Amino acid sequence: MKKYYIYLFALVGVLGFFTSCDEDGDQLVLSDNVIAPTLTLPDLTLVRANGTDNVVFECTPVDPGFNASATYFLEACPAGNNFETVTQIYNGVTCNNIELTVNELNSILLNGFPEDVTTSVDFRIRCVLEADAGLGVDDFVYNSETVNGNITIFGLLRLDVLIDGKDTQKIQSPGSDGIYEGYVKFDAGDAFTLHDPDNAITYGAGTSGLAVDGSAITVADAGWYSFTANTNDLSYTMEAYNIGLVGDATPNGWNAPDSKMDYNLADRTWDITIDLTDGNFKFRLNDGWAWNLGGNGTADGSADNYDDDNMTVQLSQGGKNIPVSDGAGNYTIKLDINGSVATVVKN
Repeated sequence: MKKYYIYLFALVGVLGFFTSCDEDGDQLVLSDNVIAPTLTLPDLTLVRANGTDNVVFECTPVDPGFNASATYFLEACPAGNNFETVTQIYNGVTCNNIELTVNELNSILLNGFPEDVTTSVDFRIRCVLEADAGLGVDDFVYNSETVNGNITIFGLLRLDVLIDGKDTQKIQSPGSDGIYEGYVKFDAGDAFTLHDPDNAITYGAGTSGLAVDGSAITVADAGWYSFTANTNDLSYTMEAYNIGLVGDATPNGWNAPDSKMDYNLADRTWDITIDLTDGNFKFRLNDGWAWNLGGNGTADGSADNYDDDNMTVQLSQGGKNIPVSDGAGNYTIKLDINGSVATVVKN
């Protein structure tokens, strides 16, 4: 009987500990003894020439009033987004002065924010605590106050594609190593040069590749091209790269030419707005079947090629025919090749 009362008092104590917590959104706060993490922003004007300089986010850790293991996340989102779309800058077991180089921070933020413009961004420290007591409860989450700052992110080193003196397109150097790549769209007969804006150098046609101040390069056929330029050895390659929709739901059915998509550099996706009829479609490259993407469903034209919200399609090479999701009409379709997923939205 004595042991029974010991267990009973222990249970009451545990319940009393956790009922002292208040829930505020995704943040559980022990009412009397929790000190939330804090965050102070550095100067967020990022300049390529200062790429090796350090940027320090000044932080203080959480003090929950009890022993716990902590993991900290430095997060950013567009101003007013309430962290529904998060770019994670850092995660680790400490948060005393998070330090990155300008290049490191810039590369991370390029995944979520536009380049070469000033953007209003919200930042916070999110702390996840796991109680050491082994009481079998969910982790506690504490957030710092949201801190807003204006940030200027510089783009990757680039070459501007000049057509008639206009630089509306570019190819970029992911490794900042003189090797540039990207997708470029040309009309038949376009003549172009490549301009390095950081070094004021223009490249054109040479004897067997590129040449500084060379003549304009003429394109024979209209369409998208996968373009690579190497300014170290003055070589370049350009290959037709036209992704399109094919199928009995599309204007030309299962015959070429396919309904061509356009590349969106901002989010690295291919998209199209198109009138579709009842039927099926797939994605393929250059009007051929060597490279084609279909749904991961079990059968051609089956609704299980879509996920539960009936808008997103998980894709695989040579996958199944994808049915038009919501009957005939006008659709906007976005294809993420790297993520092997497409969104299909009726307008």
